[in-house]
Amino acid sequence: MKAEYREEPCRSALNRVKGMGFSWSLNPYMGCAHRCTFCYVRAFERRADRPADDRYGTSLRVKTNVVEMLRAELARPSWKRELVAIGAATDPYQPAEATYRLTRGCLAALAHARNPFGIVTRAPLVARDLDLLQEASRRAEVSVSFSIPTLDEAIWRATEPGTPHPRQRLRAVTALVDGGIHAGVGMAPLLPGLSDDPQKIRDVVRAAREAGATFLWANTLYLKPGTREHFLEHLARDWPEHLPVYEQMYHGRAYLPREKTQEIKDRVSRFRKQYAIEDRRPHAIRPEPVAEPEQTSLAL
Repeated sequence: MKAEYREEPCRSALNRVKGMGFSWSLNPYMGCAHRCTFCYVRAFERRADRPADDRYGTSLRVKTNVVEMLRAELARPSWKRELVAIGAATDPYQPAEATYRLTRGCLAALAHARNPFGIVTRAPLVARDLDLLQEASRRAEVSVSFSIPTLDEAIWRATEPGTPHPRQRLRAVTALVDGGIHAGVGMAPLLPGLSDDPQKIRDVVRAAREAGATFLWANTLYLKPGTREHFLEHLARDWPEHLPVYEQMYHGRAYLPREKTQEIKDRVSRFRKQYAIEDRRPHAIRPEPVAEPEQTSLAL
């Protein structure tokens, strides 16, 4: 399905976030061509009266001035160099980035400002920016988290129709870790009865260990209105036998019951310990002491 790109300026680059493990987010694009059936952003789209169904991801906004806005915001005297999450609402390395290079420009701005950031992506394109990630890692804390909930071909193709193959993401993990970057794997979301199977979880954890992942985390499916209808519609098409189970598990709630969520996370934790997922970088890049004055030249 071909996407339409709308080139539009933005009024701000950084977004204040509440109720998350970070306070600021940065999204150079709005809308995502990956079109994952479980994407929680569909719920926000519905709330904003925008399409959350199969039309989501077919019309994408390109924030043409986001780099300039970010540089100005990072230069404000009131800015405290807080952690910035890149990709909280849309993948910063979706196909548009190959052309527009806005994410790369934002990384240069963050590196210049010595600002910590974390990237979440499903795209190996991030390895293109190894040079900037290395420079940024010498100036502040940096991490890259690759979303890889499953290696199962059928589940991946049905639920992540626009994403690169999970094995490509694992190769990108290796490329970044070999380059000294703190890069790992996020198994999210794990789908009950599908990708939460012990053997499927073991496959991802083992592959993450082989790729050199410095960390691994997991989370379960989140179904708010907008995401819920779209995901269940596709579930009924691809795995109809699971539909009644999901309708029961998520009846009147957006999250799984606490005990079920904990059961899945405990399963991941056991495999993470078994395969000793930890920071094993032979040449880890860590922030250096600040030397003033400083002259920098970061290539976009």
